[in-house]
Amino acid sequence: MLVDDQELLRAGFRMVLGAQPDIEVVAEAGDGAAALELLKTIEVDVVLMDVRMPHMDGVEATSRIDGPKVLILTTFDLDEYAFAAVKAGAAGFLLKDVPPADLVSAIRHVHAGDAVVAPPTLRRMLEQFAAQLPSGERVRTADLTPREQEVLLMVARGLSNMEIANQLEVAEATVKTHLGRVLAKLGLRDRAQVVVYAYESGLIVPSHRPKV
Repeated sequence: MLVDDQELLRAGFRMVLGAQPDIEVVAEAGDGAAALELLKTIEVDVVLMDVRMPHMDGVEATSRIDGPKVLILTTFDLDEYAFAAVKAGAAGFLLKDVPPADLVSAIRHVHAGDAVVAPPTLRRMLEQFAAQLPSGERVRTADLTPREQEVLLMVARGLSNMEIANQLEVAEATVKTHLGRVLAKLGLRDRAQVVVYAYESGLIVPSHRPKV
């Protein structure tokens, strides 16, 4: 589903995605409220969601979506909204001028259960806004094993499961197991929220070095 109040942008995304044999655009909406209504009547795997829209913005809509994965679209001057959307449950975000190949790749990754959390823009967003956003109650990281804390920090720095496995010299399946336990213990949904958690908790500081 494409959710954006600019029809021209939706048309461009529809053209790019329609050329892919494994992606089908099944619905479009001009704001978050309309998207939520459509989701009651149609099956959607991934929602490509704008941030600033009339009636209901992308952050509020994302917080109300249960099931489909959400990819947020943002621009540099709206980074704080995208950060809030990741907190609300989005699997990641993209810039509106994303190259077509990157857009397609991101949608496939999210559909497969991954999250788009590693581009440089995400790092800048988190550095700038993590200290400004309110924090909810959290489980202490002391509840994590030392290896789980290692995996948490590596995920927060944007490393993939394979990269983590190579650094720790373990199987990728082992990394997935550790990450699953981290998510369960901290009450997080996916890798995107791991990044948010690490910055808000002060485990990762703007220099990208962990606190010791």
